[in-house]
Amino acid sequence: MQKKLLYVIPLALAALAAGIWLAQTRYAPQAPAAPAVAALWRLGFPDIRGREQPLSQWRGQVVVLNFWASWCAPCREEMPDFVALRTQYRPRGVEFVGIAIDNSANVAQFLQRQPVNYPILIGEGAAHSLTRQLGNPSGALPFTIVLDRDGNIVLSHLGRLPRATLETALRKIGA
Repeated sequence: MQKKLLYVIPLALAALAAGIWLAQTRYAPQAPAAPAVAALWRLGFPDIRGREQPLSQWRGQVVVLNFWASWCAPCREEMPDFVALRTQYRPRGVEFVGIAIDNSANVAQFLQRQPVNYPILIGEGAAHSLTRQLGNPSGALPFTIVLDRDGNIVLSHLGRLPRATLETALRKIGA
């Protein structure tokens, strides 16, 4: 019995390692194609009042673009950090923009309970497709990208974005 364990344990560990590697390569954010990033500036989404907001209005700034939903717990957890960091970095030309993969009624109800100090746009299904084009193959949330002043993606993060990770990225690009 003990001899069998000597063979089974290494095989199980190897299978576990292979599974972890496969999950990371399949679901980790991928570098988006250049056309997807260029097309980003031509897009627009309605704000909470239904007014179309072109993403191009933030071109030339550092943009923290966060895809989220009101039903997503990790999305809600990172929002207070975004509020605080927006206050800190806004004078340096950094804008946070939230694109909800949700409907306007849910977002409006959520924002009454947890207001934010940065623009929130309603993306619904179109924004979900956009996350995939921007390097999120699973479409999972939250998904955040940071664009430098030239429109290059300097950070792509799937899942709750730690405040320290975001601050490090902002400092690296001189924000």
